[in-house]
Amino acid sequence: MSTRPLSVSLKWLDGAPGREAGVAWGVPWKEGQLTRERGLRLRDRERRLLPVQSWPAAYWPDGSVKWSAHAAVLPAASDGWTLEAADVPAPEHPLSVEEFDDCVRVHTGALTCEIGKSGDAILKRIVSREGTETCSGARLICLKETESAATGRRVIVEETFRGAIRRVRIERSGPVQAVVRIDGRHRLDNGQSEWLPFTLRLKFYAGLADIQAAYTFYYDGNPHQDMIRGLGLRFELPMRGPLHNRHVRFAGDDGWFAEAAKSLHTRRTQGRYRELHERQLRGETVHFDASSDARFLGLLDESAVWSDFKLVQDSSRHYRISKRTKPGCCWLKAADGSRAGGLAYAGGEGGGLAVGLRNFWQKCPSGFEIRRTAQPEASLTVWFWSPDGPTMDMRHYDTETHVESAYEGAEELRATPYGVANTSELLIFCLTKTPSEDQLNALLAAVHSPPLLVCEPAYYHAARAFGLWSLPDRSAPAKAAIEDRLDGILAFYREEIERRDWYGFWDYGDYMHSYDPVRHVWNYDLGGCAWQNTELVPNMWLWVSFLRSGRADVFRMAEAMTRHTSEVDVYHFGEYAGLGSRHNVVHWGCGCKEARIAMAGLHRYYYYLTTDERTGDILDEVKDADYSTVTLDPMRAYHPKDEHPTHIRIGPDWAAFSSNWMTRWERFEDTAYRDKIAVGLECVKKTPFRLLSGPTYGYDPKTGVLTPMGVDNWGRHLAICMGGPQVWFELADMLKDPSFEDMLAEFGWFYLLLPEEKTRYTEGRISPDRFHHPVLGAGIAAYGAWRRNDREAAERTWAVLLENPYARTDLRRSAVERRYLSPLPEIGWINTNEASQWSLNAILALELIPDSLPEAYGPKHGGGEGGEGHA
Repeated sequence: MSTRPLSVSLKWLDGAPGREAGVAWGVPWKEGQLTRERGLRLRDRERRLLPVQSWPAAYWPDGSVKWSAHAAVLPAASDGWTLEAADVPAPEHPLSVEEFDDCVRVHTGALTCEIGKSGDAILKRIVSREGTETCSGARLICLKETESAATGRRVIVEETFRGAIRRVRIERSGPVQAVVRIDGRHRLDNGQSEWLPFTLRLKFYAGLADIQAAYTFYYDGNPHQDMIRGLGLRFELPMRGPLHNRHVRFAGDDGWFAEAAKSLHTRRTQGRYRELHERQLRGETVHFDASSDARFLGLLDESAVWSDFKLVQDSSRHYRISKRTKPGCCWLKAADGSRAGGLAYAGGEGGGLAVGLRNFWQKCPSGFEIRRTAQPEASLTVWFWSPDGPTMDMRHYDTETHVESAYEGAEELRATPYGVANTSELLIFCLTKTPSEDQLNALLAAVHSPPLLVCEPAYYHAARAFGLWSLPDRSAPAKAAIEDRLDGILAFYREEIERRDWYGFWDYGDYMHSYDPVRHVWNYDLGGCAWQNTELVPNMWLWVSFLRSGRADVFRMAEAMTRHTSEVDVYHFGEYAGLGSRHNVVHWGCGCKEARIAMAGLHRYYYYLTTDERTGDILDEVKDADYSTVTLDPMRAYHPKDEHPTHIRIGPDWAAFSSNWMTRWERFEDTAYRDKIAVGLECVKKTPFRLLSGPTYGYDPKTGVLTPMGVDNWGRHLAICMGGPQVWFELADMLKDPSFEDMLAEFGWFYLLLPEEKTRYTEGRISPDRFHHPVLGAGIAAYGAWRRNDREAAERTWAVLLENPYARTDLRRSAVERRYLSPLPEIGWINTNEASQWSLNAILALELIPDSLPEAYGPKHGGGEGGEGHA
């Protein structure tokens, strides 16, 4: 083990936050560099030490730490952090967690929160440092809509379900951070029916009056009968003081809706009373003198009481704020806007509660609803799916599949949402008084961009975090030209998210697959050409692009895609548990349910960089995904049932399994999964041409044994375009098996050989026609050229990359020939498959074979960071 001093520089991803913040992050380490016994401390630029809570997130085979995880509470507007090996100072006021028969009680020093262990009271109460109760309860709410045919007519029946707790676990309890996990199901008020399992995590930090929350629900209904009308979390709030000191706040586009249960604005609000009205709108407590203000108080008593308020984000481009005096009266339109900020506050004298929902308008229809502000207890509901929007429709778009005409993957429909999930993130702020506008803006900033510490790209690269990739290098014109292309492709997709409105509760984070230049639209209605669903691993492209650049905008793109693809495109239970749905018009619509869509290799970037517990769940869920292929054989259309439990391809199937097993092994030192990898590799090594053989094998998930079914029974491109090389390069660092590395190099070197060279090498036993789409093999070809030190192979690899449209064709957006709804620019030839694969493989080639890049390379047109209409 290394005994050299350890020191890692850290920085804010999005810049220093405007308020004290609880932060969790991860750091990679070289093998042997950090033992699990060594303490780590955090200091700022002025060398002041801050308490930090650390734990291992992954291990190298020698037992040293591969990824460490950390939590700290960091002051506002500070920067220049260093993590170093040393004794850790204890926090002045450490967090504590107590468990009782009926609740878990968390003390942060700034609040005390009681979490229920049974029934539907997720939160029993929250009490401030001063002893004031700011929340008297919180419950999950689901509004279910069903169709009744009892009378022969279509009748909509709406039922209210509440989240019923089944289990509460303290997942982490340290001096700085605590995490409490609540699992349950939504139960009908009468207790006769349950559905929609849920997980709610609550995260606390020492000294803070904030709670970070992540709510996941799983769909287990019949989409033709069981429809969600509304889904939310409802807080009960004690309301204290006169009505004019009870305040409501909603974040708007770039400002705040600020009103009270009773406004000080009357026909005669002037002079001193106007000043008091202005103070009221600032959230200040306003007092009156019963004698001198008697006339105004009479007017105030007679004025309307506004009891209920709501904000509904019904689309990504519109919200409405409404209010009413009481049930039975109309909702009065108060304001319309475009994109609400996603934060609401309600409270009276002594404070209240603010709740922020991340990606509020991006995951529409969403909303906030505040009711009963004139009563002793009000409610604040954050709607993940607003009942003022349309009913959630989980049905498929057709009753039959379209394999040939629309590239849908199987004759069986299998278009079921049973087992998919969705996660929403919240921040809950317990406040002792109504916040000022500056304070509200600081809260909102924390909601939009949760503070995160990251390492410098050069450190990630030196630590070989997530395997092989290159740092940007503009030292030569040809290299600079490649970097311009990489930046240009990222810029196009960043703009396209907004331009094409890739938003919505079930859609946000995914990209479309391919484009129709005739209609000037992405193929939103063409079967397997609509949503990408991790096809050709755009997740990996975005994460590698972040690692090498450190760009916050790219991180947020990758984060959104990970949240979506790990939840919506994956089955978390049921027949297809551990598998995901291939690309389709509807995310769960394709009949091909495959391990590659759900594999841990796609999502572990986010887990290790952020320590996100929900993503950790997903990594665990897929560890035994290979067993699901017995139920649904990936090669069922080509290999009937025989003596093998199932049939798989070495890639993408076994490659996906190996990513799941590698992740399980490194996280928990579970050597059973390491051994399963070894068994499979030994089977492959015994075939005549090793990794070139097959690629389809008989497979037994109980033993991990791969049984050869011939040396040439399928195409090879799926083995290397679905993340296989990225997984295997990192796995090679862990296994230290020269023969495995040689197999990878042989496969890459062989992929781009001329047909006659392929035939000569295998004596004609492997057809040269089995190696489709050369650009998809360019990354592993670069590896082969590098490891074999083969200049000719390196030049051949660059030729494939540089002859591709992504290296040569204009990346400037052209105006459409006719308007599609409204004027917009387009790149008519683009598709996400090759955009992600060309980018990933160019990044690999720049790392492995940069000296073979032709100096004369330069694209015909530019493709940098310019916006619409620019190169």
